[in-house]
Amino acid sequence: MSGPDLPCILPELLPRLWAFALRITGDRHDAEDLVQRACVRALERADQLQPGSTPLSWMFSIIHTTWLNELRARSVRGRSRVTWDDALLETVVDHAAGTPEMHLTNQQLIRAVARLPDTQRVTLLLVSIEGMTYEEAARTLGVPPGTVMSRISRARRTLGEWLSPPRDAGDPGHARAERKARDAQAAAPLIDE
Repeated sequence: MSGPDLPCILPELLPRLWAFALRITGDRHDAEDLVQRACVRALERADQLQPGSTPLSWMFSIIHTTWLNELRARSVRGRSRVTWDDALLETVVDHAAGTPEMHLTNQQLIRAVARLPDTQRVTLLLVSIEGMTYEEAARTLGVPPGTVMSRISRARRTLGEWLSPPRDAGDPGHARAERKARDAQAAAPLIDE
């Protein structure tokens, strides 16, 4: 794969690029703008696509970097972070959620993932949704593979704590679980994302 081939394969990558952009921005219009800017940037720099690297990972990296730059620019302009809009779920077809219970579970999971810190959320999306290996996600994000593993582990642990049913106060493990949750919450600001 070389840079000159990029214009030919870019159209087939667009659905996955748009889905990834929608997941990290949480806004349909921002996702559309983000994909458009990333495609322009990729086409302008097609010569930087290294032989042997996957165009999809390279495009995810461009989308991620472009979004981080946009967030920085917004904070400079005094804008707040984009919040998740549940109306977006109506635009994404989910064939797996056939029952109301599954729909409710999916809604809870999506809301929980949206609450994760950005670094954990983006890393989790690349590995769990986009199917990247830890090494591919590390290259895409520009971090060591160990950082990817750590972010995935923290994200999964946090989601498990948020989504697991509450323990009964009479349960012997209840006090220990509460203590662990308090300790994790108190240490959270100290952990480098």
